[in-house]
Amino acid sequence: MPETSYRCLDKRQVRRAFERAARTYDAAAVLQRRLADEMLSRLAVVKFEPKTIFDVGCGTGYALRLLRTRYRRAAVFGLDIAPAMLARADKGRLWFRSKRLIAGDGECLPLRDGCVDLLFCNATLQWCDLDTTLREFARVLAPEGLLMFSTFGPDTLRELRLAWKQVDKNVHVHTFFDMHDIGDSLTRAQFRDAVVDVDYATLTYASVRDPLLDLKRIGSSNSAQDRARGLLGRKRFERYRLCMETLKDADGRYPCTYEIVYGHAWAPAHRALRGGDGTVAIPVSQIRRS
Repeated sequence: MPETSYRCLDKRQVRRAFERAARTYDAAAVLQRRLADEMLSRLAVVKFEPKTIFDVGCGTGYALRLLRTRYRRAAVFGLDIAPAMLARADKGRLWFRSKRLIAGDGECLPLRDGCVDLLFCNATLQWCDLDTTLREFARVLAPEGLLMFSTFGPDTLRELRLAWKQVDKNVHVHTFFDMHDIGDSLTRAQFRDAVVDVDYATLTYASVRDPLLDLKRIGSSNSAQDRARGLLGRKRFERYRLCMETLKDADGRYPCTYEIVYGHAWAPAHRALRGGDGTVAIPVSQIRRS
């Protein structure tokens, strides 16, 4: 089967956006916390006691605390593309070991083959090349290890996408993976017993600017390589505002829809482990220690 086609991202822009958002992220990331809570509730019904947990895209550490509380005997590690996010995760939390916070990209994990029991990935896959990242997840998971993830589907921010289409032909809204594409990619990465489902959430705002500011506060800026550069301009923003006016709900608020994709899948019980690229930041002997 062909690999999933995807708009190329400027990873340097992704990193810069999340670096800038580190101070404002916690106050604005209401939906991301909701997703993390839901993922933990799903884990609660899985009879699985991992010794090693890796949170890919851990941000400021909300899910790390939940995982540490839920799995007290496990070694819990976090990785994020933005060092400023990791600094916020570490600040003032003496219970957590700074050495377990790692700056890196989910597309190239600094781990040995088969050294992780549980991979937790909340609202992060949309910032990665899907096939590359899931192959990497499969590589580092131990036999019968578990991948638990959430991400966003193509209906996400559909109101903003519709409004910008009336303004120009530039890329303004991120491209998101379809649930079926994710399932196909999990199969290509040799995961088994994959379960993927969709939920919807709508956030509403009093001002037409508020959704854009909210996205900026959590680092979700447009990072497509072919995005338009430069300032937007008053006339173009006014056209955007007028389009958004037509989408207001019955209470006169501006809605933003999120299509939430949840999923989990298991690594095969027996497989030939693929070698990495020689990037080993955490030896197995250390990462297995609780």
